[in-house]
Amino acid sequence: MARKLLVTGGAGFIGSALVRHAISHTDHRVLVVDKLTYAGNLDSLAPVCEHPRYSFVRADVTDAPKMRDLLDMFQPDVIVHLAAESHVDRSIDGPGDFIQTNVVGTYVLLEVARSYWRA
Repeated sequence: MARKLLVTGGAGFIGSALVRHAISHTDHRVLVVDKLTYAGNLDSLAPVCEHPRYSFVRADVTDAPKMRDLLDMFQPDVIVHLAAESHVDRSIDGPGDFIQTNVVGTYVLLEVARSYWRA
């Protein structure tokens, strides 16, 4: 059964592998949402970028109105949340970015998803 997957952080190492696999081996439609910080690389999605079941939106998971709009527009069956700051050295130099993305972004996405699935 084909599903609609919304993948945050889908231009990262793990996210792009998941997206490439989903497009190549399933009938799922995939919407990638990525802020394209140091870890995001659109070249990782080049093998699927022209596929009709793939779409990309540059957005930040901390942006609640944007996330709400994307869920309303795409109407995903599944959300795979992989957006995260993960480099330890960067966390020492800029812990605020980690708190924003990893904590606040996850909270925003959970609240928006909860509201979406209740509707």
